[in-house]
Amino acid sequence: MIPKQSFGWKKERVIQWMLALSALLAVATTFTIIGVLGTETAVFFKHVSFWSFITGTRWEPLLDPKSFGILPLLGGTLLIVIGSGLIAVPVGLITAIYLSEYASEHFRGVVKPALEILAGIPTVVYGYFALTFVTPLLRNVLPSMQVFNALSAAIVVGIMILPMVVSLCDDALKAVPAALRQGGYALGATTFEVSQGVVVPSALSGIMASFVLALSRAFGETMAVTLAAGATPNLTWNPLESIQTMTAYIVQVSLGDTPAGGIEYQTIFAVGAVLFVVTLGMNVIAHQVMRRFREEYE
Repeated sequence: MIPKQSFGWKKERVIQWMLALSALLAVATTFTIIGVLGTETAVFFKHVSFWSFITGTRWEPLLDPKSFGILPLLGGTLLIVIGSGLIAVPVGLITAIYLSEYASEHFRGVVKPALEILAGIPTVVYGYFALTFVTPLLRNVLPSMQVFNALSAAIVVGIMILPMVVSLCDDALKAVPAALRQGGYALGATTFEVSQGVVVPSALSGIMASFVLALSRAFGETMAVTLAAGATPNLTWNPLESIQTMTAYIVQVSLGDTPAGGIEYQTIFAVGAVLFVVTLGMNVIAHQVMRRFREEYE
C-alpha cells in the first residue's frame, strides 16, 4: 500500500511544474513578441535610414513622395500623455489622500468602487464621449478648436487612467503604519501636516510607481485617441489641433487597406518597436524609483 505522503509529494510536484510552465509561457510570449518586432523592424530599416526615421519631421508613408519621420507620431503621443498626466496625476493623488486620510469608511466604501467603474468602461466609449460631448463643450469656449483635437483626447485619457492612480496611491498610503501617523499627531500636527510631511513621503515609492504605470497606460491607449484626436500626423504642441499617435497609426494601417509585405505595412512594426521601447523604459524607471525610495515596515 502506497503511503499517503507520496500522493501529497506528487501533488506538490505537479503544482510546481504547472506554476513553472505558466511562468515560462509568459516569458516565452514576451520574447516571441520581441522577436517578431525585431525581425520585421530590421527588414524595415533595410529600406529606410534609421537616422531619418528618428529625426524626420514628416510622416507620410502611405503617400507619394513617402516620408518616414516618426517625430510627428511621437510628438502626438507625448502630447496626449503629458496632457492626461496633468489631469490624472494631481487629481488622483489628491483623491487618494482624501480617501486615505480624511474620508470615513462608509464614504470610502462608496466612492472607491464608483471610481473603479471608470476602469471597466470600454475605451471606445471614452472616444465617442470625447467626440460627442467633450469637444462640443470645449468648442463653445475655444471656437478655433478643430473637431478632432489633442485636448479632448488628453482629457478622456486622463479620466481613463485616473482610477489606476487613485487605487495605487491609496494602497501605498494605506500601507504606511498607523504608528507614524500617531507620532505626528502626538507632536501636535494637523491632519494636513501629517499627510504632507509624514504619510506622502513614506509612501513616495508607491506613489511614483503609480504615476509611471498610469502614464505607460496612456502611452498605449488606442481607440479613445483614434476617435478623439484624429489621424493627422502633425508635429505640433498646440492641443487644439488634430494629431495622430503611434497606436492610432497602427490601427489605421491594420484596417486592411494597406497590402501586407510592403514597406508601408512594415511601418507598423517599426512604430510598434518604438512604442515598446518607450513603454519598457518607463516601466524600468518605475522599478528603479521603487527600489530607490522603497520603505519597508514591520
